[in-house]
Amino acid sequence: MMFMDLINIMLGILLLVIGVSIGVAFLTLLERKVLGYIQIRKGPNKMGYMGLLQPFCDAIKLFSKEQMYLNYSNYLVYYFSPVMSFMLSLMLWTLIPYVFNMITFNLGILFFLCCTSMGVYTVMIAGWSSNSNYSLLGGLRAVAQTISYEVSLSLIMMSSLIMIMDFNLMKFYEYQEMIWLLFMMMPLSLCFLSSLMAETNRTPFDFAEGESELVSGFNIEYSSGGFALIFLAEYSSILFMSMLFVVMYMGGYYMNLMFYLKLVFLSFFFVWVRGTLPRYRYDKLMYLCWKSYLPISLNYLLFFMGLKMILF
Repeated sequence: MMFMDLINIMLGILLLVIGVSIGVAFLTLLERKVLGYIQIRKGPNKMGYMGLLQPFCDAIKLFSKEQMYLNYSNYLVYYFSPVMSFMLSLMLWTLIPYVFNMITFNLGILFFLCCTSMGVYTVMIAGWSSNSNYSLLGGLRAVAQTISYEVSLSLIMMSSLIMIMDFNLMKFYEYQEMIWLLFMMMPLSLCFLSSLMAETNRTPFDFAEGESELVSGFNIEYSSGGFALIFLAEYSSILFMSMLFVVMYMGGYYMNLMFYLKLVFLSFFFVWVRGTLPRYRYDKLMYLCWKSYLPISLNYLLFFMGLKMILF
């Protein structure tokens, strides 16, 4: 590979990281404003013109706060797990089906599943290494939830993959030129959307952060930079999951404004659900996954396999 190609790729990755960081910053502002309107209250979103400086003020506040050093924590692991969490959420973004400059993944879906599986370990280690009962319980609940919903998530994705017979995200656009897979796989696509919410620990599935019993879950002992990195990783994965849903079920990736509007709508939907729905009970969450989504996804998988055999 030519030296200039490597320089281009490195520049592309740098621009990607900057773009995702700015996107995450303004997603937090969107969330504050939308939740403020839903709950009919003011929020901390007024700094600068229309609150545009608020995310930067939050970042300065978080990173300039004092870092806590716990006496009884496994310090190195405790310190590096938020960094790894953020790195994994950024690695996912290399999967955007670029049409220029960057790497095209022929096995993109497999890479996505590997990275999300690795994300479970960072949550588990963050909860365990703090040596606090609250954070350990929060970590265990988050891990159990994420592992459970990964099963249904991967089975639902298999139905789409059987239809297009390729792991490359670019192929989804070609197969959705006439009709979106959202309409072809109507119940499945909605199951996929709620599984994405469970995967990113968002309301109504945010049991890692049950305020009434676990305070703030696995991240309770983190402050300043560590907390900020966990926060960034969560919102970065929300943006990525919105992008993945748009690519897989709402017409695929093509470079025009409509793609980004759909992505913003999906991100808004995540916030909207948070402002509207109450939290589930934990046993109901597991029941939904193993007794509802798993049978549905398996049945539809068999149906789409049969459909594929009939068509071809």
